[in-house]
Amino acid sequence: MLAESLEALNIKPDGTYVDVTFGGGGHSRAILGRLGPEGRLFAFDQDEDALRNSIDDQRFTLISENFRHLRNFLRLYGVRQVDGVLADLGVSSHQFDEGERGFSTRFDGPLDLRMDRRGETTASDLVNSLDEEALARLLRLYGELPNARQMARAIVEFRSRRPEAGGIRTTGELKEAVSRHLPRGMENKYLAMLFQALRIEVNGELEALKEMLQQAQQLLSVEGRLVVISYHSLEDRLVKNFLRCGNFEGEEEKDFYGNLLSPMEPVVRKALQASDEEVMQNSRARSARLRVGRLRNKS
Repeated sequence: MLAESLEALNIKPDGTYVDVTFGGGGHSRAILGRLGPEGRLFAFDQDEDALRNSIDDQRFTLISENFRHLRNFLRLYGVRQVDGVLADLGVSSHQFDEGERGFSTRFDGPLDLRMDRRGETTASDLVNSLDEEALARLLRLYGELPNARQMARAIVEFRSRRPEAGGIRTTGELKEAVSRHLPRGMENKYLAMLFQALRIEVNGELEALKEMLQQAQQLLSVEGRLVVISYHSLEDRLVKNFLRCGNFEGEEEKDFYGNLLSPMEPVVRKALQASDEEVMQNSRARSARLRVGRLRNKS
């Protein structure tokens, strides 16, 4: 949804923008293409592999940190206000295509799932340490798995039979552990939900998203835009509630006159979705939801 993202940012040639999910750098390069000599672009990515894609442009700065530290690191560069923030959430294609990171269900590799390999806890640590109750809660909350309890029990039973190997250490072993609980014809969907749950927990993704959204709102200029592309309902719900109500629970607070007390407002009422053409070229785009917000007009 590159074109839609650029349109939503409403880029000013001399503006200051932030791409908080740099990845392969596609969005950043497109933003730079619309900036003039006075424009500035900052990008964040906690994955050290993203450094390989850095852009040689004096207007560009890549910060190798989690976007939950958005405001503090921008202040180090003297930036206290920006004209737009873009977040393309989820896992990059590069991460999906590397078996040794554990993000893809297609390859057998270490059950890692850390976006920042400086982090201490891996997905393997989780599936080998959590008890059945905690594991089921995790799979139900973050993976929205209908059979979370059965999967959790299967994982605990499987790891108990492998004490000499240290339990479940690879993506292949995890898939084997839950194989009998994957509905026929929906194996890939259920595995994706399982891996999503573990990835969200390992990386603290939802809490980081909340922190980034709050900081982005504080950094935006009067006409600035916050553009977020999410890929599952947990993220999209947080973004939707924040833009509409100013909180993550979706609870509306109004003043004496019935006006909504929220610092932001959606620019478009419903989330934008990828075109059929884009979905044909990239199947991941099918689940993408793009939302746009701006500061509420107080006049």
